[in-house]
Amino acid sequence: MSCWRSFQVGVIGEAWSNMMEALIVVPMLIKEHMEVLGSDGAHVGTVDHMEGADEIKLTKDDPEAAGEVHYIPLAWVVHAEIKVHLKQSGDDAKARWNTH
Repeated sequence: MSCWRSFQVGVIGEAWSNMMEALIVVPMLIKEHMEVLGSDGAHVGTVDHMEGADEIKLTKDDPEAAGEVHYIPLAWVVHAEIKVHLKQSGDDAKARWNTH
């Protein structure tokens, strides 16, 4: 295998490993009642709980929810500490969230 090919395989393998690690770590960090923010800092909702391995269920009691339960994919999450931070703006997230 050439040096370049070795480098490509190494970079792709590392990126895959980092992505899988994020999928393993992030769900464990997302807790009930955490605030969810868009990339612009806008309030999107409040976590009810993780729904399966790849969705976050938001509470219907949040003012942004208008009495409906909404779901956002875990893939939208950039990081979660005290709050859940999304890749997209608050308006974009609310335009694309699911109601099942």
